[in-house]
Amino acid sequence: MLDIKFIRENKELIKSVATKKNIKVDIDRLLLLDNERKILNQKIEDLRAEKNAISKKIPSMSSAEKEKILLQMKEVDALQTEIENKLTPISEEFERIMLDVPMYVDERTPIGVDDSQNVEILRFGEPRQFSFTPKNHMQLGVELDIIDNDRAVKIGGSRSYILKGDGARLEAAVIKYAEDFICRKRYTLMSVPVIVNREALVGTGYLPGAEEEIYHLQKDEKYLVGTSEVAIGSYYANEILDYKQLPMRLAGVSVCFRREAGSYGKDTHGLYRVHQFNKVEQFIIGENDLPKSQQYHEELLKNSQEILESLGLPYRVLNICTGDMGKGKYYMNDIETWMPSRNSYGETHSCSTLLDFQARRLNLRYRDEEGKIHFCYTLNNTAAATPRLLIAILENYQNEDGSITIPKVLRPYMDNQETIARA
Repeated sequence: MLDIKFIRENKELIKSVATKKNIKVDIDRLLLLDNERKILNQKIEDLRAEKNAISKKIPSMSSAEKEKILLQMKEVDALQTEIENKLTPISEEFERIMLDVPMYVDERTPIGVDDSQNVEILRFGEPRQFSFTPKNHMQLGVELDIIDNDRAVKIGGSRSYILKGDGARLEAAVIKYAEDFICRKRYTLMSVPVIVNREALVGTGYLPGAEEEIYHLQKDEKYLVGTSEVAIGSYYANEILDYKQLPMRLAGVSVCFRREAGSYGKDTHGLYRVHQFNKVEQFIIGENDLPKSQQYHEELLKNSQEILESLGLPYRVLNICTGDMGKGKYYMNDIETWMPSRNSYGETHSCSTLLDFQARRLNLRYRDEEGKIHFCYTLNNTAAATPRLLIAILENYQNEDGSITIPKVLRPYMDNQETIARA
């Protein structure tokens, strides 16, 4: 959410950004409603002031005067109620449109319609050249008896999967390694709720707009999260932090759920697009300071790069274009990791700067050294998410005999086992 004053002063900018982000929002209607809201609120305040002034005079009035003035007060009350009834639908529509207004973007952000216009800005490592015909992760998983999609579909339907034996152990190792890595960077690890209220999703910017991607538990009016960012961001909602607490470096570990409603027909085979996955998410609550926020963004990005480099996986970093970055994003980079079966890079990490977009919706603030209150800035990035990282590990570390070499940094989490092989 943006400041209405900023929207008014930068109307054409916001209209332009909305177009570039493929977001439909009526800024002219929003500003008209704001004007009407201000006029009605002022009338209500004037009536309240009038009633307060009259109330102070009542004790000194005669009975006849009191009777007359009380009748006048009833008329004022009725008029106030009438104005408040006019104000309610105007305020509700104003708030609905405000939730659709997008964040403006960094000047480094490329202008583009969709992910085909994202720009590669960095590449690490060279894709492995195999001396044999490599297998995809599903072939490897079935032959090693560590992945079972067929029985998973019987239990949970399409896009379900089961990791078993060393497959489950490898996933646990990746998650535990990422947890330990990020804790060494002095991030506070948090195990958070994955069933949340609507307010948490609205506050972090996922609603309205992403209804088709989010599982809705209608009986309880709750939702399943697609990222622990929702819970971490909402953790300090409606609170005022002290500047000495900032920046807060947090990391959420949770199972995540996505309907993948918009990906019909895409990646139906394998573990790339699934309904349920595990993730360690980085999150920073920082000062209302753009240069510092840019530093934090680089920090979050570097953490994920170091994890991939320590795993020995080739990757590239993309500068995400306007049409692919989402409503609340100010600046965004994706990291894509090399996946041999795709003969390309696949997204494994997403690093975003949102400035005060989430904080305004969450009413997340801090008090500076001079006692002034500001909205915080928030940022997030994936540390590790499975099973996508498993795809990269299984396919890049496969051997000609069908076994998998376990990356060295993960071996301590698998009882120093070096390979996954047929039993």
